[in-house]
Amino acid sequence: MFDRPGSGERAVLVHVQTQYDPEDLSELQELAISAGALPLAVVTGKRQNPDPRYYIGTGKLEELSLAIAEHQAELVLFNNRLTPSQERNLERALSVRVVDRTGLILDIFAQRARTFEGKLQVELAQLRHMSTRLIRGWTHLERQKGGIGLRGGPGETQLETDRRLLENRIRMIQKRLEKVEQQRGQGRNARKRADVPMIGLVGYTNAGKSTLFNRLTHSDVYAADQLFATLDPTLRRYQAGGQMPVVIADTVGFIRHLPHELVAAFRSTLKEASEADLLLHIIDASDERIDDTIAQVGEVLTEIGADSIPKIEIYNKLDLIESASPRLEYDEQGKVDKIWLSARTGQGIELLDQAIINRLGGEIRRHVLHLAPTDAALRARLFEIAKVLKDEADETGGWTMEVEVAMKDERRLKEFGKDWMPEKNEE
Repeated sequence: MFDRPGSGERAVLVHVQTQYDPEDLSELQELAISAGALPLAVVTGKRQNPDPRYYIGTGKLEELSLAIAEHQAELVLFNNRLTPSQERNLERALSVRVVDRTGLILDIFAQRARTFEGKLQVELAQLRHMSTRLIRGWTHLERQKGGIGLRGGPGETQLETDRRLLENRIRMIQKRLEKVEQQRGQGRNARKRADVPMIGLVGYTNAGKSTLFNRLTHSDVYAADQLFATLDPTLRRYQAGGQMPVVIADTVGFIRHLPHELVAAFRSTLKEASEADLLLHIIDASDERIDDTIAQVGEVLTEIGADSIPKIEIYNKLDLIESASPRLEYDEQGKVDKIWLSARTGQGIELLDQAIINRLGGEIRRHVLHLAPTDAALRARLFEIAKVLKDEADETGGWTMEVEVAMKDERRLKEFGKDWMPEKNEE
């Protein structure tokens, strides 16, 4: 939908600190590189309030114009959200394309989406963004349609035609996404019927979610040291501790002031997080802005209705911190609420299984069972949900089994008529 920066497109970055946009300059540079731009210069400044015409003052506008001429830049990237009129005025004054923070993030999303659903979601976000920018001042948008039957009448302006076409396309995409959401809902209902817990990976972009996901599930989801390396949601089955089946969902990364168009478009994807039984909040422990990124993720979780879901904070990239070692931390109720590990090297990964079982499975109990030949269905069930330590056939044609079962899963064995009371445990 938008003119996408080609590889190495020469760009000047503009970073203006106001009371409304306390953004980070280093993040703008990372976003620009992720979009394929080549940052050549940075124009910075501070304002109490944005200028209604150019966002920046006339002095900064002149400085920006000189920087564009000096570096022969083709693009200006703002670390702020511009109004449609500000974008139009800047492009007229500078004679180059101007992209604000929202447009830049949308462009990255457009490049990274791979699945049918992901592409639809990104296009929907772009169309919603574009619908606010149909007043860019180009003269062709103000022409009236002519032709047989319309000549001489008021007609329909090109602007009205564009707006109507956008609205039609938005409605069509929404209908398609509704069908995709119905399919996702059927999958969630099936997992609930099977009593398989859902774990959602959430976190700031580039915190290491996909790396951890690959480490746990032995998948090959694309992971790279860049913002929004992966967008499309991926679900995989995982055996926590080799005994508790769960489904892990890798979701899109969050960022400061994630555009509302994207939050709305990706709502069906983010629903995997909002309906999870447990969230693993992946945090870059080496990030100097760690408190801010944690707060930003919390804001997005609140926006999608996932702030009340039980959560474990995973402090990742431990290998980048000197004298740090893997560990678990517990809250006042004895539940794991923090883990320190490295998804890249595997340090502390085994602690994650303990934490998942602690939060979802409760106490693990050991049972020694003597099953009759008619208990084949129970034996098969135990292999599904328990950790089988011993399984031996006896002289009667039955089996002697030693298993470890989470208390959470013991209720799933009641149908077989066995006694699962604690006094039957054998340590």
